[in-house]
Amino acid sequence: MSFVDKVKSFGMTNMLLETDLDDVERRYDIELREKNEKSEQVKDIERTYVPQFEENLRKEAQYMARNYELFYCLEKTIRQQISELLEATEESDWWNDKYVPQHIVGEVKKRIQREREAGITPRSLDPLDYTNFGELGEIIKKNWSIFASVFNNVKAVEKIMFNLNTLRNPIAHCSLLAEDEKLRLELSLRDWFRLAE
Repeated sequence: MSFVDKVKSFGMTNMLLETDLDDVERRYDIELREKNEKSEQVKDIERTYVPQFEENLRKEAQYMARNYELFYCLEKTIRQQISELLEATEESDWWNDKYVPQHIVGEVKKRIQREREAGITPRSLDPLDYTNFGELGEIIKKNWSIFASVFNNVKAVEKIMFNLNTLRNPIAHCSLLAEDEKLRLELSLRDWFRLAE
C-alpha cells in the first residue's frame, strides 16, 4: 500500500471513529469532544430558527449529517482521483470527448449555462464538478486503461459505484437512511478504498 493510500485509509478510519463518537454523544446526550466556536450568525440562526423545527426532524438531521459528510468526502475524493489521473495523461486539457463521454460533456455545458442564467455564484470553474455521481463511473469506465493502474477490477468499480449511487439518493434528497443502509454506506466506503489496494 502506497503512502497516499495509507493516509487516505487513516483518514477514512478516523471519519468512521468520529461517526461512532457522534452516535454515542447523541444517544447519551453528552459531549465527549470540544466543539469549534461558532460564529454569531450561526448562533443566531440556531437560537432563532432551529428550535422552530420539530424535535424529531432535528434528531433525524443530526443522524443524517454524518452520512452526508461521509458521502461528501467520498464523492470529492473520487472527483480528485479522476482529475489527477486524467491530468497525468499527455493532454493538458483532458475535458473533451476523447476522455469524457460526449453526452456528459453536453450535459455539463447545460448545467453550467443554467447556473449562469440563474445568477448564482458558480459552484466551480472545473467542469468535473458539474457531473453527477453516476457520470463519474462512466468516465472511469471510458478510461479504464488509465484507471486500471489504480483500481484492481472494472466490474468491482461498477458494482460499488452503483451501490454508492443508490445510497446517495436518500442522503441527497433528505430522506432518512435506514440503519442497514447506514452500515451498507460504511461498508461501501471500505470497499471503495479496498479497490485501490
